[in-house]
Amino acid sequence: MSPAEVCVTGLGLYTPAGDGAAATWGQVCKGLPTAELVGSEGGSPRLACRAPAFDPARLGRARARKPDRATAFALLAAQEALADAGLDPAEWDGARVGVVLGSGLAGVATYEGEHRSLLAGGTRSLSALAFPSTLGNSLSAQLAIELGVTGPSFTVNTACAAGATAIGLALDLLRLDRCDLVVTGGADAALTPYYYAGFDRVGALSRRYHDPAGALRPFDAERDGFVIGEGAGVLVLERTADARARGARPRARLLGYGLSSDAHHVVKPDPLGVGLRACLEGALADAGVAPGEVAHVNAHGTGTPLGDRAEAEVLARLLPHRPVVSATKAVTGHLLGAAGAVEAALTVLAIEAALAPPTANLTTPDTGLDLLTTAQPLAIPVALSTSAGFGGQNAALVLASA
Repeated sequence: MSPAEVCVTGLGLYTPAGDGAAATWGQVCKGLPTAELVGSEGGSPRLACRAPAFDPARLGRARARKPDRATAFALLAAQEALADAGLDPAEWDGARVGVVLGSGLAGVATYEGEHRSLLAGGTRSLSALAFPSTLGNSLSAQLAIELGVTGPSFTVNTACAAGATAIGLALDLLRLDRCDLVVTGGADAALTPYYYAGFDRVGALSRRYHDPAGALRPFDAERDGFVIGEGAGVLVLERTADARARGARPRARLLGYGLSSDAHHVVKPDPLGVGLRACLEGALADAGVAPGEVAHVNAHGTGTPLGDRAEAEVLARLLPHRPVVSATKAVTGHLLGAAGAVEAALTVLAIEAALAPPTANLTTPDTGLDLLTTAQPLAIPVALSTSAGFGGQNAALVLASA
């Protein structure tokens, strides 16, 4: 028996490109990068894509729990996603609702700040809320508390593939009838001294300090690394039959997903892309879609020399009909564990609008991919969103028009 069809009925975004899905989509389609020079640490300049400031009162009751910055972003994105889906948590059966979120580093902003307080002032200087806010499960747990969700809730960590991994696992919860509705996506907020230094030490970050807006250059010959961003993307998933029965509007269908591991290196991708190709092939098989049906790809495209090269070669071999490819991190920055969720939401918006967003900062393409420098109208019956994380963990989602 075929699994039940699942659709997206709501989405919310809180990203450096804007507070909300409409603002983020508008900035992405204009191809306006958000990277900026934000000071220095230990004499080294820093580039970052920062999320906009927000009024803490928007967090409601959760404000009293002093959530980590990543959790706050997830709450804001979830509020928008639920409103978009026409859902009120006060009216649902919380036991049939799930929360599945992905994150690579949720809690680290709180951890680093509180650790500095501990070293400077001792145990009594540590907030009583610090410890629970930095646990790996806090992201999904706090969302479940806020939304009254008593079904399954868990946080997935597959580094920068975490958001897409979470959405894939949420799809399984609906296919297996363990939930009637899942709030899913990803969040991260790691603009911290430790992670700036850590990413820089492994050579992942751009050093184009003289040109912040042009620093993140996916698939461009002058790419030299990514710019860290922060934010969240949240989707509401339901079985399509259930959504239509309650009068909800499916925004797109989630046809399938794939997961794989390179088993190659802790930070470098497999140069042959064997694991990534297996992931994409698995996603298409799960979706029941032939490679030739893919009209658009939102690529992982981090702007690292090795990562972009491996991904471009996989896409070129697997999709020889050359579908249009967009790499939206050039605008949003690399949102780490949130990236896959934000890019899944942007893929839904591209399908709905029949519009492929551009790849900003692309002046000298050095791949054979069909990349755009301006947004262009494009009918998108089927799209692919790809993600890859340190450690060689890959995830891919197949989305289609409703």
